[in-house]
Amino acid sequence: MKSRDLFADAQTLMPGGVSSPVRAIKPWPFYTARAEGSHISTIDGTTLIDCCMAYGPLLLGHAHPEIKKAIAVQLDKGWLYGTPTPYEPEFARLITGDHPGMDMVRFVSSGSEATMAAIRLARGFSGKSDIVKIEGGFHGAHDAVLVKAGSGATTMGVPDSAGVLPALVAHTRQLPYNDPEALEALLAKNADIAALIIEPVLGNIGPVVPQDGYLKAVREITKAYDVLLIFDEVITGYRLGIGGAQVKFGVRPDLTTLGKIIGGGLPIGAFSGKREIMSLVAPQGPVYQAGTFSGNPLSLAAGIATIRWLHNHPGTYADLAEKARIIDESLPSEKKATGSFVRIGSMFKYFFRKDAPQNYTDVKECDTAVFTRFWQKMLDRGVFLPPSQFETNFLSVAHTPQDLEIIAGGYIA
Repeated sequence: MKSRDLFADAQTLMPGGVSSPVRAIKPWPFYTARAEGSHISTIDGTTLIDCCMAYGPLLLGHAHPEIKKAIAVQLDKGWLYGTPTPYEPEFARLITGDHPGMDMVRFVSSGSEATMAAIRLARGFSGKSDIVKIEGGFHGAHDAVLVKAGSGATTMGVPDSAGVLPALVAHTRQLPYNDPEALEALLAKNADIAALIIEPVLGNIGPVVPQDGYLKAVREITKAYDVLLIFDEVITGYRLGIGGAQVKFGVRPDLTTLGKIIGGGLPIGAFSGKREIMSLVAPQGPVYQAGTFSGNPLSLAAGIATIRWLHNHPGTYADLAEKARIIDESLPSEKKATGSFVRIGSMFKYFFRKDAPQNYTDVKECDTAVFTRFWQKMLDRGVFLPPSQFETNFLSVAHTPQDLEIIAGGYIA
């Protein structure tokens, strides 16, 4: 059965035929049969260079042998217990050791679950009701953060999904990225704000990178107004380096959410932060959080193997950044004159907009019709990019010089 046939069948059984909206490629998505290294192979017999990398988790590439070995070892012991396992304190010690602002960690099953719990914890700790998010920032598909972007600094949230009650998002304010003045103006007029949640690098519409000093200004302003700072590092955690964006930019948040890479490709999430805040999480404190699959031994085994591999290969992040630089510098001058190539570490994107975007409003100015044609051209060339102008491209340890040549060639052609 081919991808087209499978999709036709899936549409009768699943909403939109997919398990996540971003996979609903038109006119139909391809179905993957297997993957290894930097390549995925479809059931239609096509092999593609993967620059999606499952939307970020696969920093070491598909089916990395050390991660595969760690999973296999745990499989022989069982894959779900409903009890604590030795992996939990081991991994917690690894993560807190890599992040100076983290004293304690709670493992959950997804990034969305992590951000949901972090927001609840911020409200429980502060006793305040409102939160602030950045326009275009994505923090999962739960009610508090499903709010339309671009509504202005002091506008109450408007639900971005049917089924979300306006009263629930009335406590969610929005601000433009790279605008510390707007943040200070908002906090000065609102005493009931518990936390600002922010992707330090906007990954779900980008990458859109912080201007010099922006994140440090955000930290100073939130501290001055007694507002907790939550870094959503589900994408940037261990993607930009050991310690993620907070180490790279020298900013210490109060709470951090992690996911993707810390599971080595298996489902995971985590929220973490200062001991005085994390101590409020049940059963130690009154902020409730629980989950049957939290701390799943397979995910933790894969995550520990991934992070230990990164610790044992200190040149990894420089090598990854060099790969993105090679693609960037291969672009002809006319491409750079009509569009903008943005990269940070192993995250990159070509925006069909002359100047690099600084916020969500800028990103929305991109020519999405041109992007769609470009995306199809790259797929025909054998390169799979995330199928949206508003998603980051990712590189991995497994991408080879030949891969980079083919990827760069698609921008030149």
